[in-house]
Amino acid sequence: MKPRHFISLHDLTSSELRQLLNRASELKNTRNPDFQPLKGKVLAMIFEKSSTRTRISFETGMIQLGGNALFLSPRDTQLGRGEPLRDSAKVISSMVDGIMMRTNKHETVTTFAEHSSVPVINGLTDLMHPCQLLADMQTFFEHRGDIEGKTVAWIGDGNNMCHSYIEAASILNFKLHLACPEGYQPDSRFVENASATINFFDTAQQAAEGCDLVVTDVWASMGQEEEQKQRALAFKDYQVNQSVMSAAKKEALFMHCLPAHRGEEVAAEVIDGPNSVIFDEAENRLHAQKALLELLMSSN
Repeated sequence: MKPRHFISLHDLTSSELRQLLNRASELKNTRNPDFQPLKGKVLAMIFEKSSTRTRISFETGMIQLGGNALFLSPRDTQLGRGEPLRDSAKVISSMVDGIMMRTNKHETVTTFAEHSSVPVINGLTDLMHPCQLLADMQTFFEHRGDIEGKTVAWIGDGNNMCHSYIEAASILNFKLHLACPEGYQPDSRFVENASATINFFDTAQQAAEGCDLVVTDVWASMGQEEEQKQRALAFKDYQVNQSVMSAAKKEALFMHCLPAHRGEEVAAEVIDGPNSVIFDEAENRLHAQKALLELLMSSN
């Protein structure tokens, strides 16, 4: 039987996603050291990109569930020396119980999943960041209840986070307002598949109008450092500041996947303000991914 993978949010149904989010909160609120559904199991963690939250949350999650995690970088394996991905997938999956990948190209994860005999988890690619969305949605559910029927504003780059928000909107049935500079809009394939749930706006203030949640990300992601000056010019009118938050509902939450650059994509008064839930959001990477690991790797 083929293993179940988590490459995209669409690998879960709406019902399954809600169940997983509820389970994440259960695991968060009931720390039981005797609960070890992954005892004796090993997760291989393959990192082409460095990370703080992804590595710590997956490694800690495996330990808390009774298992172990292996950190693998291209320098540590034959992946960095040109071994075919299909060969690496077959070899690695024959020795472990699950694989998490944080890679540059989305095709790397999909190729691994195609040839792996164990579950493969997308820890981040250039196209999607579904694990972060699990944490974001868990955080919203915990603070404001179900997100169905609510309105979310995504302000800034139409990047991998934006793509995963578009997927989340269609699965969980919320409205998504997008404000992205010209030339930095999301991939049209994602837009076409979720056209009923998203709307584009010319300014950050317009996108935030009446919203329940405002989200942004850095202007230049990892690997785009050479574009920093160019992007700073393109995004200068897309900072989430108090004026933007004032257009949203009074109780609107603010989220950012971190790391953040105060004074660039978000003003310090917003990210450090009373409506910001960035640290709950960051911690929930651990709990949401524990629920995901349990779902994909537990014998039960």
